[in-house]
Amino acid sequence: MLFIANATLYPMAADMPEKLERACIAMQDGKIVRVGTGFTYAEICQTLHRSRKEQEEDTYIDAGGNWVMPGIIEAHCHMGITEEKKGMEGDDCNETVDPITPQLRAIDAINSMDAAFDDAVRAGITSAMIGPGSSNVVGGQFAFVKTKGRRIDDLIVLAPAAMKVAFGENPKVNYGGQDKSPSTRMAIAAMLREELMKANSYKKRKEKQQDDFEPDFHYEAWLPVLERKIPLKAHVHRVDDIFTAIRIAEEFGLAMTLDHCSEGHMIAEEIKASGFPAIVGPDLASRSKIEVQNMAFKTAGVLYQHGIKTAVTTDHPVSLIASLPLCAGLAVKAGLPLMEGLRAITINAAQICHVDKRVGSLESGKDADIAVFDGNPMEVFTNTLMTVIDGKIVYQNPHFS
Repeated sequence: MLFIANATLYPMAADMPEKLERACIAMQDGKIVRVGTGFTYAEICQTLHRSRKEQEEDTYIDAGGNWVMPGIIEAHCHMGITEEKKGMEGDDCNETVDPITPQLRAIDAINSMDAAFDDAVRAGITSAMIGPGSSNVVGGQFAFVKTKGRRIDDLIVLAPAAMKVAFGENPKVNYGGQDKSPSTRMAIAAMLREELMKANSYKKRKEKQQDDFEPDFHYEAWLPVLERKIPLKAHVHRVDDIFTAIRIAEEFGLAMTLDHCSEGHMIAEEIKASGFPAIVGPDLASRSKIEVQNMAFKTAGVLYQHGIKTAVTTDHPVSLIASLPLCAGLAVKAGLPLMEGLRAITINAAQICHVDKRVGSLESGKDADIAVFDGNPMEVFTNTLMTVIDGKIVYQNPHFS
């Protein structure tokens, strides 16, 4: 068992206070056993009937009043699929020979030995949504994974977790430059509609034929999307692209997240009416394309003010993964309330990624993913003191014991 005592706790749980002083958290077998105030290590040992020998193997941590919160979550990135320091040889983010590739799976390209995983752990980031880039109209399947381990299969929380689709400049540039379609926004929308119609027809044929049906690997990938088990993950920056994504998702009755949503602050009322959540960023980057000319850290705050569920992203490697809490802090500086900044990289991100039953808050029964900081992680001088994933200490600052 791992037991953390004397914590300034930010549980991010709906039925708990925002902040608990002198709190404790007990973890066993990778799960949170109990969290809150008014109990001791000895009482937990008695409740769990832990023997003297078992207690000798336990780890007791005095947090010293430091911040203890759920492990931070990156809701959209390309860590390990666009590897650092390896150039083209380590870049598996975009299959730019066919604009429609739903059958591609991120888990077949994520290298968990990428240096970015270690950077994430040192920043208190315990899980991430990782997948293909935005060069294709349909890029393939994202996976939600933990950030510590050698074999990607052992890190998976949810896979497939979303289907990547992209609107705007990237598909236009990549395929227009090859004298192929799509070279316009009209073609992007038309190709996606055609693909969804074919996928729907495939689903109906499979349901009708059942036993003697021959599966098609390409269209099998669409079934969890059509059944609303996973969302479309829509790369959208500009207002018109956001509206097109909403239009198509509504036409086909699909769940969707609005990723980047750079001009979302201009149409917050319309996004609210759609019911789709937003993953905002990477605002800690240059305005290198026409479609991101209006990106700003204020977007997350404006969306929150309109009641839109919002997370913050680095889109690593566009902004480095370790800067995620700082990106949330800059959103707070631009108008997002402080606690909402923390939620944008914990429970909101978990809910948007459909993994909140396991991660995103400190509650009994959830995965024991925890980050300990010597202050607010959204402030630049704050240090990560400890990172815990599945109840195991995977990083410990040498100055914290």
